[in-house]
Amino acid sequence: MFHWFIDRRRKKLTQTPFPSLWENIIRRNVAHYRMLEDDERAHLRALIQVFIAEKNWEGAGGLELTDEIRVTISAQACLLILGLPHDYYRNVESIIVYPSTVVPPQRKPGFFENTFAPVEPEHPIIGQAFRQGPVIIIWDAALRGGRHPESGYNVIYHEFAHKLDMLDGAADGTPTLRDRAEYRDWVLTCSREYLRLKHDTEKGKKSFLNAYGATNEAEFFAVATEQFFDQPRLMIEHAPDLYRVLQEYYRQDPFERVSRNNRTGES
Repeated sequence: MFHWFIDRRRKKLTQTPFPSLWENIIRRNVAHYRMLEDDERAHLRALIQVFIAEKNWEGAGGLELTDEIRVTISAQACLLILGLPHDYYRNVESIIVYPSTVVPPQRKPGFFENTFAPVEPEHPIIGQAFRQGPVIIIWDAALRGGRHPESGYNVIYHEFAHKLDMLDGAADGTPTLRDRAEYRDWVLTCSREYLRLKHDTEKGKKSFLNAYGATNEAEFFAVATEQFFDQPRLMIEHAPDLYRVLQEYYRQDPFERVSRNNRTGES
């Protein structure tokens, strides 16, 4: 009964005409939207309508939430699940948006927690995803990433890749895959590329991937997701197998999308 009610509500949301204001916002702020086929755009618009309605949105640091903020963030988050079986990021209930880079409050040790070393100070962030908590997004970074995919940095893709990774209960760099063969291929390929990035980073060698991906396997997946969507040609040139497993997982081909857009000269 509960699922029937949810499905009915979602169907009603997607049958509502997509606001022209929202369409203008996406075209202005999300470069990838202009590269999609018409049916993909229609699907993305439907995802956005449900996503915006079902998540709790909170402005922080004095930020007043607007349609531009909600729609720009939602469009980028939903692009990741455009080809995936999904439940609209069921592990995301709240999205907290700050205007610019923020330093989170220092975590206090628990009453029964022994601390034998100084507590490390918190560092500035542009986004955070918690396994059992909200997603924190910095608005100016989200806007910049959406408008300039050529940079290869996108906080929305990064943090929502973490939430996809966490759907199976662990942030380990391996999201839920289709079968054992895909798991074997994923582990073999991603482990090899993660270790290569880690080795290059330790040696001070510049890699085609952001060095932050060498932090751990979870960060590797998030960083690889950013580049897969924003710099697909670079990934294909340097790590074609990594591109292939991400393409099979996301069921999208950003390289073909970008190439088609370049051929047609769409903007």
